[in-house]
Amino acid sequence: MNNNKLLRDPNFAWLMSGGVISALGDQFTMIALPWLVLQLTHDPLALGMMVALLGVPRAVLILFGGALVDRHSPKRVLMLTKYVNTVLLGLLAALVLSGRATLPLVTVLAVVLSLASAFSIPAGTSMLPQAIAPQHLASANAMMMAVRQVTMLAGPLLAGLLFALGGDGSAGMQDGHAFGLGLAFAFDAFSFALSAWTLAKVQPLSAEPAAQPHGTAPAESVLRSVGAGLAALWRDLTLRTAFLYWGLCACVTGGVMQVAMPLLASERLHGAAALGLLMGAHGASALAGMALSGIVGKRRLGNLGLTLLVVDGMAGILLMPLGLITSSWQGMLILGAIGVLGGYVQVAVFTWIQQRVAPQMLGRMMSIFMFVFMGLAPLTAAAAGWLASQLTLATLFTGAGLGLSIAALAAWLFTPMAKLADAGAPAASDDTAPSPTN
Repeated sequence: MNNNKLLRDPNFAWLMSGGVISALGDQFTMIALPWLVLQLTHDPLALGMMVALLGVPRAVLILFGGALVDRHSPKRVLMLTKYVNTVLLGLLAALVLSGRATLPLVTVLAVVLSLASAFSIPAGTSMLPQAIAPQHLASANAMMMAVRQVTMLAGPLLAGLLFALGGDGSAGMQDGHAFGLGLAFAFDAFSFALSAWTLAKVQPLSAEPAAQPHGTAPAESVLRSVGAGLAALWRDLTLRTAFLYWGLCACVTGGVMQVAMPLLASERLHGAAALGLLMGAHGASALAGMALSGIVGKRRLGNLGLTLLVVDGMAGILLMPLGLITSSWQGMLILGAIGVLGGYVQVAVFTWIQQRVAPQMLGRMMSIFMFVFMGLAPLTAAAAGWLASQLTLATLFTGAGLGLSIAALAAWLFTPMAKLADAGAPAASDDTAPSPTN
């Protein structure tokens, strides 16, 4: 099946359209929420604490979210979270537009949004393998990620334009000065409602879990199910090594970036619009990296693992001067280069995990992946916020970049990470559990 035939697949078409809509809305909130907190507090430590508060429940519950996805099906869980997010974002938009947004109210809504994401993330990453034939999964992943990167370009730019025209709250949260900020949340609420409708059209290829017949053994408890997923990860040396390395990288750079980028836009550049430009440049370049990956195929610097480590090392070097920039175009160039590197390997990483893990374990394994990749970063945000109040932005970015480069070098020297191979390619040495197809 080529790309044209894949686009004619009804399941993929509905997933693609819903994913575009939802991802575009997500970009609005990803910029608007930290900016709203910064305008309400004017305190980097408070911003860091908020990011950490959002990350802690998500990091903990995302493991259980994966178990529930495996039990109740990705579609059911994802539909419910979309309805919840529609309501919560609608309330957040109403608070901002009416000038009644306060830090306690915003915190409550943001925490519940974070809780919902603990279930929507593993559900979303597990949905595609259930709707697309296995032999077409790599192509579907590439197309979905490419489209998502388009939204990471268009979303921040459109959000920045909206903030510039409608107001981002820099002049105060009253008298319509935050109108653009409120509309950003309203648009995201609309995107969730519309993507819920498109998701309802998707028909999974395999039957969804049925209720237990009377007299049969009870289903495995959620806690035991989570434990089984963690045990399966631990038995697979290559998978375990990769997850631990990604978790370390998330701790080193993730929290710093979530706090430092809004501060950079606020202190050095031109407010929320500049933040939109920076994030848009990163999204555009990541799309270019994915396109480059599609052109060159599985050409690697030896293998997938070594390629990942080289990419991370180079990204760390590029991060170091980011705190010294004085204009948006400089940041766009740096983030553009980082985006190309990340986009080049992103599709391969997701496809490698999806093809390595058994289908009945995929929801749990993707939830663990998201835990180490997205859940751990906010846990370091509180420390990053405190550091931002004590150090210069130049020192903060230099430390994050240096830490990432050192982590990549240590992984190459002391772990099997450099031996990680693409699915279907022979590894140099692979002391793992049995194949996930067993």
